[in-house]
Amino acid sequence: METNPYVTDFYNHYDEDQRLCSRHGSVEFLTTMNYIQKYLTPGSRVLEIGAATGRYSHTLARQGYQVDAVELVEHNIEIFRKNTVQGENITIVQGNALDLSGFPDSWYDLTLLLGPLYHLYCDEDKEKALREAIRVTKEGGIIFAAYVISDGCLLDEGFHRGNIDVADYIKNGLVDGETFAARSEPKDLFELVRKEDIDRLMAPFPTVRLHYVATDGCALLMRESLDQMDDEKFQLYLKYHFTTCEREDFCGVTSHALDIFRKKATGK
Repeated sequence: METNPYVTDFYNHYDEDQRLCSRHGSVEFLTTMNYIQKYLTPGSRVLEIGAATGRYSHTLARQGYQVDAVELVEHNIEIFRKNTVQGENITIVQGNALDLSGFPDSWYDLTLLLGPLYHLYCDEDKEKALREAIRVTKEGGIIFAAYVISDGCLLDEGFHRGNIDVADYIKNGLVDGETFAARSEPKDLFELVRKEDIDRLMAPFPTVRLHYVATDGCALLMRESLDQMDDEKFQLYLKYHFTTCEREDFCGVTSHALDIFRKKATGK
């Protein structure tokens, strides 16, 4: 199975281990963990697909859950192993989200697909990754799938920070000049989608959506303000964010979204 060299090169040089550690970056982590905790029960078995350096996997293992992790990039796996502490019930193997043949059917209570869909650029590959995540999850189990949302990225990285040239993206066909829908290729690294793309992708699968979450909401757009907040104000912001992150009017502004769904039982 061919590996995207752009992804490997990016994570060989990017400090993924620190991405969620800043105050503004922690909003994504804290929001995701807030929802994960809703569905964990004593003895839950967890699989994280595309575990990167293991921020989620290690957190859950240190809470006493049995965690298996799959990661594509060897550099990330090395850091994952360095971050492992004594007493964690955790495994890590190198693998690809499109082929989890080493894992049995209907084995995990909770399956996390928090990164691979960022780097899959055609529906066929996205469907493979989702199908595999659903396959290894027990009937009635929960799957978390994360996406990069185009409008939040255009607002933050384009119109606000100027890290990308929106006009140039339109000129090169990466953004539609009328609808502002995005189109990505492997060299662009991140696949940018909208909720309607996710809805269409999920329609054929035997699942029930439980939550669709604006994972970081406006956190990246207002990162400087968040990073300057004292602890009391930041906690108040988090309370506000947790209260509003499923509102439809926030879900297009976020840079990352989380689709949380339950695998249906056979015949239902």
